[in-house]
Amino acid sequence: METKLTLRLDKKVIASAKNYAQKHKISLSKMVESYLDSVTKNKSNDIEITPLVESLSGVVKLPNDFDFKKEYTEYLSEKYK
Repeated sequence: METKLTLRLDKKVIASAKNYAQKHKISLSKMVESYLDSVTKNKSNDIEITPLVESLSGVVKLPNDFDFKKEYTEYLSEKYK
């Protein structure tokens, strides 16, 4: 169900938004609707893993006792001698 909404915005913002909408072949109403929908959706605290990142998971095999902080510290010490 669609409902009409009246907004009061700065003229420059409206002009820029109309220009953007026209360039991207989208109505200003649809653009506002998409924005409001995206900011009001329930977002979980979980980070979504993209298929690309998932496909790269496990590519590098490291020992279980690998100390990331120690190795990175040594790398930086060597880099900035």
